[in-house]
Amino acid sequence: MKHSLKITLFLIALFLITQLIGLVTVNKHIQVSVDEETGLQVIAHPPTFAGESYEPENKSYSFIYIALGVLIGTILLFILIKFHFGNLWRYWFFFAVFLTLAVAFGVYTNYWIAGILAFLLAVWKIYKPNPLVHNLTEVFVYTGLAVLFLPLLNLTAMFILLIIISIYDMIAVWKSKHMVKLAQFQTESQLFAGLFIPYAEDRAGKATVSFKAQTVTPKKELKAKGSKTITLSTSGKSAILGGGDIAFPLLFSSTVMEYLITEVGFAKPLALGLTGITTITVAIALTILLIKAEKEKFYPAMPFLTAGCFVGLGIIWLGWLL
Repeated sequence: MKHSLKITLFLIALFLITQLIGLVTVNKHIQVSVDEETGLQVIAHPPTFAGESYEPENKSYSFIYIALGVLIGTILLFILIKFHFGNLWRYWFFFAVFLTLAVAFGVYTNYWIAGILAFLLAVWKIYKPNPLVHNLTEVFVYTGLAVLFLPLLNLTAMFILLIIISIYDMIAVWKSKHMVKLAQFQTESQLFAGLFIPYAEDRAGKATVSFKAQTVTPKKELKAKGSKTITLSTSGKSAILGGGDIAFPLLFSSTVMEYLITEVGFAKPLALGLTGITTITVAIALTILLIKAEKEKFYPAMPFLTAGCFVGLGIIWLGWLL
């Protein structure tokens, strides 16, 4: 087991909370109406804090743009690492956190309150970081991402996208290993995109979760010019789950929920409840990975999570057919 049972369950619980809050928020955000000509349910995506939602005419090919976006983002981040532009990464990260939080909060309140709250939390997260605030904001960051990107996608696009990302994840972790370098850079720069649980182990191997931040100086090769020592990590170990491993399953579940509404004709509450099956199967897949994984080794999570997504959808389809 990669981490103790206590830490493993804690990480899985955070993952589940993020997925469920994301699904509930997406369900609240979308607007369902009945087309007078066809009699079928249609979904509209209202404007968000970021503006009007863009929906391509053919969503089945949108996986191309998102996959390219992931690739370009990875290249840009490597450029920042190579030339020690840590401050640019900080500004980039700050903007992404602020925008996604504002979009998520904007589903529940007006944009002024959402923007102010998102700004304050983003400042706290980036400039006065601690693990508790980090994980609290991460829960809503991926909710905001789902609301922003869902209008671009349908179930076909998500199927293909998950397969592409899974293959990419395996290559990036096991072959090129650049995903490991990116994770180390984010951890050292204290701007990690994903869930982060610091803990300490005694000689008997008993783990204790600690959300008390301690001062850590980034490694020389990762420290940006002019950067200051900041705090997020503890002197002990940490359990982490990358942002993509949270965002893509949530996007898949959201497209499943929309599919059940538009193609099957289920009401929003029923579609939300049934989609929870994919959340459960993905969490089971993550649990299997964390139990089978060995300490001090890196594993690509997306292949396991993708399998969990597909199994969950299969169960929903089988139940509907029967």
